[in-house]
Amino acid sequence: MSLTFHWFLPTNGDSRHVVGGGHGTPATASGRDRPPTVAYLSRIAGAAEELGFVGVLTPTGAWCEDAWLTTAMVSRHTERLKFLVAFRPGFVSPTLAAQMASTFQRQSGGRLLLNVVTGGESHEQRAYGDFLDKDARYRRTGEFLQVVRELWEGKTVDLHGEHLRVEDARLARLPDPVPEVYFGGSSPIAGEIAARHADVYLTWGEPPAQVAEKIAWVKDLAAAQGRTLRFGIRLHVITRDTSEQAWAEADRLLEGFDPETVKSVQAGLARSESEGQRRMLALHGGGSRDGLEIHPNLWAGIGLVRGGAGTALVGSHDEVAERIKEYHALGIDEFVLSGYPHLEEAYWFGEGVLPRLAAQGLWRHPFDGPIAPAAQVPFA
Repeated sequence: MSLTFHWFLPTNGDSRHVVGGGHGTPATASGRDRPPTVAYLSRIAGAAEELGFVGVLTPTGAWCEDAWLTTAMVSRHTERLKFLVAFRPGFVSPTLAAQMASTFQRQSGGRLLLNVVTGGESHEQRAYGDFLDKDARYRRTGEFLQVVRELWEGKTVDLHGEHLRVEDARLARLPDPVPEVYFGGSSPIAGEIAARHADVYLTWGEPPAQVAEKIAWVKDLAAAQGRTLRFGIRLHVITRDTSEQAWAEADRLLEGFDPETVKSVQAGLARSESEGQRRMLALHGGGSRDGLEIHPNLWAGIGLVRGGAGTALVGSHDEVAERIKEYHALGIDEFVLSGYPHLEEAYWFGEGVLPRLAAQGLWRHPFDGPIAPAAQVPFA
C-alpha cells in the first residue's frame, strides 16, 4: 500500500516560530506573523496539492478560524486536494452535519474527509453551550455518528438516544463518495467509539512502542465489532539536507519559547481532561535538546507551547524517511504532518522526503497528470 500524506492548514495563524494554542489554551500572540487569510491558506493548500499531499487537516476550536467555512473557501483555489475538516459533534444536529457534508462533497467534487473531535476540555465546551461531561460527550458522539452514517446510507432515521433524538430524518441527496471518518482518542470510551464508527484511527506522535500498543488495542476493539480500521499519526516535521541543519532549526524554535509562556501553557494543559494530552505532557521533561529527543529523531519540544500534537520528526531527509518507515512497519499508513512555517516546511518535506520514499516504492504522487496552478483554477 502506498503511504498517504496530509498537510495542515494553520487557521490560527502561521509564523517562523511555533504558534501555540489548542486544548483550552489560546493561540500565542507572539510570532503570528502570517494571518490565516484565505489567500495565504490557499498558497499552502496549492503547494500541498502540487507536492503530492492527499489532503490538509483544518483544526477546530475557539483558538482558530471555523474549519467548515475556511475550507469551503480555500477549496475553490485547489483542484484535487482533499480537506480533512475537524468538527465537534454536539455543536450542530447530526442531520444538519450529514447535510453539510453531503453539500460539501457535491460542491467540491468529493473532496471532504471528516476528523471527529469529541472535545476534551469541559470549560471550552461550555463556552459553546455544551455542559456534558467527557464520557457523556463520547456517548453522544457515538449516537451522532450512528445517525450520520445511516443518513449517508439513504436510510430514514429515528433515534431516541441518551443525548440525541431525531424523527423521520432523511437526506434528499446523498454524498458521493461518502466522507471517510477520522477519529482519535486515548481513553477507554474513545477506543470503543472509534472501533464502532471510524474509518481511520489517528494517534498523536508518541514513540513507536507506545504507538504499537495503541494500534493493537484499537485493532482488538474493532475486531470485536467485526470491523477493520486504517491507522494514521499526527506529527510535526523539521527535515533538512543534513541532520545538523534540522536540529539547528529545532534549537532555533526552542530558543524562541518565552519561559513565562511555557509556564502558562503547561499549567493550562495540566488541567486538560484529555487522556491524549496527558500522554503528550508526559513525553517532555524540560527545555534541553537531549531531554526532548524522546526517541531517535522524535522531538517533544513543540508540546512546550502547543496543545494537542506536540512532537516532531527532526532530522535529515533520510532520517525522517527512516522514522516514517518505522511507524509504517507498525501499521501506520497515513501521516498528518505540519511545520513552521507551513508553506516552506511543506516544500522541505515534499521535495526532500517524498522522493526518497518514492524511490523505495513506498509512495507515489496521488494525482495523475499536471495540476493547474491555484490562481488559474476556475470558479465554478
